[in-house]
Amino acid sequence: MDKEIKTANPLGYQKISKLLRSLAIPAIIANLVNALYNVVDQIFIGQGIGYLGNAATNIAFPITTICLAIGLTLGIGGASNFNLELGRGNPEKSKHTAGTAASTLIIIGIILCITIRIFLEPLMISFGATDKILQYAMEYTGITSYGIPFLLFSIGVNPLVRADGNARYSMMAIIVGAVLNTILDPLFMFVFHWGIAGAAWATVISQVVSASLLLIYFPRFKSVKFSLNDFIPQVHYLKKIISLGFASFIYQFSNMIVLVTTNNLLKFYGAKSIYGSDIPIAVFGIVMKINVIFISIVLGLVQGAQPIFGFNYGAKNYHRVRETMRLLLKVTFCIASILFVIFQVFPKQIISLFGEGDELYFSFATKYMRTFLLFISLNSIQVSIATFFPSIGKAIKGAIVSLAKQILFLFPLLLILPRFFGLEGVIYATPVTDLLAFCVAIIFLIHEFKHIPKE
Repeated sequence: MDKEIKTANPLGYQKISKLLRSLAIPAIIANLVNALYNVVDQIFIGQGIGYLGNAATNIAFPITTICLAIGLTLGIGGASNFNLELGRGNPEKSKHTAGTAASTLIIIGIILCITIRIFLEPLMISFGATDKILQYAMEYTGITSYGIPFLLFSIGVNPLVRADGNARYSMMAIIVGAVLNTILDPLFMFVFHWGIAGAAWATVISQVVSASLLLIYFPRFKSVKFSLNDFIPQVHYLKKIISLGFASFIYQFSNMIVLVTTNNLLKFYGAKSIYGSDIPIAVFGIVMKINVIFISIVLGLVQGAQPIFGFNYGAKNYHRVRETMRLLLKVTFCIASILFVIFQVFPKQIISLFGEGDELYFSFATKYMRTFLLFISLNSIQVSIATFFPSIGKAIKGAIVSLAKQILFLFPLLLILPRFFGLEGVIYATPVTDLLAFCVAIIFLIHEFKHIPKE
């Protein structure tokens, strides 16, 4: 069996640290660059328009989160099943899985684009837009909605390309788009004077380029060879994909609910404070973008580990599954701890990158950022564990770990704490949640490892 694995795939025999490094570093870079789509927009919009522009991109951000929910569900679910079937020696099933995931992403992207354009204004209002923010939010989202099919395809196909063992190509596809976005943003906004519309068009064009680069990779897959029939969506494979990617969907979709709820709470309780509604909404958007950078690093590490988990669990190399998990937790915790120090020591300097504001603005921004990111070291472990379970085919456990954080803890705390502490309650709901979710994740992991054979 070991000889067959060595011949078939290095995931079954190569040194874990070397595998994780080779798979995770490109994934981290790709995720970071992908996150820069929103961060770069926010920086240029903040510098060119001010914090109302930042607030507008925050109002639009739940739509990006919906795309992440769907894209990662089909992408991570598809990649997990792709590697599991390869590990079991079923290349035909691997092909059908990847093809079904790719075509479904395009179909859902088109449906989402049409729906958002029809209900644009009521969506922006329901997401928490104030009178001052609404027009900016509608202009920005109305344009970026054209890029949704391409954004979904990029998010979902990226893990599939990594699952084929070509992490560098998946990284480069995203980097090219992000670099293009960084060039076009200032060109459209400050040279052509298109304002917030310029940032939106820069994003759309960049997403089209990244998606095109990923599309032309399919004929180059190393582990399987596709035919057109493989891209006809099949319900049987779609059910498996969704079941394994459901933890990602739960995390991102519940994150979207939390975003919308938080925006509306900041709008309501901010109006009763000295800060008003617009400052808290703008600051929340900036801090969320900073948090996305942190999450991108953690998810890159987890996505790098995912093929190792899936293949070796499918091949019953349980000792390699354990070794990978131990290394993953060590690395994510160390990186998160370094970022924690940076975020706590330099909050004002980081916030200043997103535009200027008065003393009241920076006072709230500094406090919010330090509090929101207080337990990111523990959060890194929780995210790693939540994504580990679907990698080994146990989607329900992964969904529970994700659901516990967003729905069981954070959502109720957001509704309860502000009733007693006002705006302060909204701020402190996140770190309390991170602590509680970490405890749940650790309990699930310990229980799972007790039932995984050591050999």
